Amino acid sequence: MKSNSVMVPEAKEAMNRFKMESASEVGVNLKQGYNGDLTSRQAGSIGGQMVKKMIPIRTASYIRENRTAIGHQERVEYGIVIAV
Repeated sequence: MKSNSVMVPEAKEAMNRFKMESASEVGVNLKQGYNGDLTSRQAGSIGGQMVKKMIPIRTASYIRENRTAIGHQERVEYGIVIAV
C-alpha cells in the first residue's frame, strides 16, 4: 500500500475538501483532478497548512534570569505538540 493512500475509503472526499480549504487559505487555486502545474512552493504551502491544522502546537513563554549575565532577564518560548 502506498504511504499517501487514504486508509478509510469514506474519508477520501473529506480529505479532498480539507485540501481545497487549505489551498484556499494559503491563496493557491486548486482545480479538481490533476494539479501538476503547481510549483513545489505552492504544493508545500498547502501540505504545510494541512499539517498545521492537524497537529496543533501550543506555545508557552516565561521570563527567566539570564544564565550568562547577572541581573539580566530573557524571554524563553517553548513549542509543545499536543498529541491527540
